[in-house]
Amino acid sequence: MSRLRTTSGRGTASRVISGIGALFAFIEILFILMVVLGANTANSFFGFVKSLADPLALFFPGLFQTGNFKLDVFLNYGLAAVFWLVVTGLLARAVSRY
Repeated sequence: MSRLRTTSGRGTASRVISGIGALFAFIEILFILMVVLGANTANSFFGFVKSLADPLALFFPGLFQTGNFKLDVFLNYGLAAVFWLVVTGLLARAVSRY
């Protein structure tokens, strides 16, 4: 006799929160790669990714100003990606416990 494995609503909510954080971090990392690797800024896909990455970067753009545009994007948007992973990870952990 096999038993069906059920998951709690907390576990599902925790996975959804973690997934959203991973998606936000992925968008930031994709934007970083496109800038650092020299993507065509006139391309509509680049514009689309930039339009998603800018608001997700919150207050991080402009935090570091080294004088090198690519390094600035790497540091500022990379920090935003780490922020999303950490914050959603902590939130997911809190949801799964309560």
